[in-house]
Amino acid sequence: MIRPLRRADRFWVPWLVGWEVLPVHRLAVAVAPLLVGSVFAVADLLLGPTQVVLGLVVIAPLLAASVVGWRLTAAYGIGALATAVVLGVFDDQYTSENWVAQSVRIVGVTAGSILALVACSARLRRERRMRQLTRESAEAQAHAQVAEGMARLAEVLQRSLLTEPPEMDDLDIAVRYVPAAEHVKIGGDWYDVFGAPDGRTMLVIGDVAGHDRSAAASMAAVRHMLRGISQVITGSPADVLTALDDAVGSLNPPILATVLLAEIRLGPQVADGVRLCWSNAGHPPPVAMRGGVAEILEQARADPLLGLRLALPRQDHELWLAAGDVVVMFTDGLVEERGQVIDKGLEWVRQTVEGATDRPAAEVCEALMLRLADTRGDDDAALLVVRAREVENDPRPAVALQVPVSDPTTAVSS
Repeated sequence: MIRPLRRADRFWVPWLVGWEVLPVHRLAVAVAPLLVGSVFAVADLLLGPTQVVLGLVVIAPLLAASVVGWRLTAAYGIGALATAVVLGVFDDQYTSENWVAQSVRIVGVTAGSILALVACSARLRRERRMRQLTRESAEAQAHAQVAEGMARLAEVLQRSLLTEPPEMDDLDIAVRYVPAAEHVKIGGDWYDVFGAPDGRTMLVIGDVAGHDRSAAASMAAVRHMLRGISQVITGSPADVLTALDDAVGSLNPPILATVLLAEIRLGPQVADGVRLCWSNAGHPPPVAMRGGVAEILEQARADPLLGLRLALPRQDHELWLAAGDVVVMFTDGLVEERGQVIDKGLEWVRQTVEGATDRPAAEVCEALMLRLADTRGDDDAALLVVRAREVENDPRPAVALQVPVSDPTTAVSS
């Protein structure tokens, strides 16, 4: 019995257990084996007892095994077996002369029905597996799209923090950031250039551990804290880093970061140039070129990185820059190479800077970035280059005072 539903494209069909709603195309597929079995049954009736074709009704469950479910295939198998038994009565196949052949036919129909059930079960398992794989693939693709969107958003946010340096009359400043090649394009490296209320120019290069969204978020937190502390503390870079260390150490979860913080002030006389004072919290040392000679500004004792809260005094270091002198600050992604000591990378930077005499800060950056094209690894890199330049209509007196030039490796008490 088939009763139409309100919608013309769906019907109620009786099932082995309960009722189920099927679309028209599925209903047509479901009854196709019934039509095939009926054709052979009618043919057997029309041909009569002399030409027995009742064994062909086994085609119905075999066809059902490829198009319908297990329960309907079993129903077709039982129906085919019952049809073969009943047609045997019509064809007089239970006489002493024919019962052996009829028994073989019934066994064949039974075996075919069982084979149909086995084949149907195997097909259904494959289809379930394919549906599972399709679902998992779709979920993985959706997750990948979400992750890609989050990574793009994090990259945009990070890039918004890595702003271009301000234009300054006495300093030529260039910056670069290159993300890690083997990770998403975000990380914990950053640079920053900003002014302090007392007229100083603050230069920052830092590195928070990690190359994911958490590292980028931690970098943003440390960057903002450093900017805020620099606006209220007028002390030296060592004083600022000491306060920043206390602030970072109080965060939960804790953050570990290396930072090189420098300040630049104009000297009292034109001939003095500019004074560079810096403090290093576990970061690679800067490289300075003065008078055409580049040197690595190593420290006698390395200060601890931020977040350890070791309560150790931090050091200040200073030197004076004349017009044309260059200072390069960078993260370890520029100088570290897998399987190589960092000293080799530092020496490469020194030689590159020394070979870039009289070149603007942007060209020095490009020369240093060439290294990353050949050694790109699993770490991001940030770079900050500062070149002191002559200022037209400088308001400072032209007569120079005798200002001693400090040894860059000598610590100034903080």
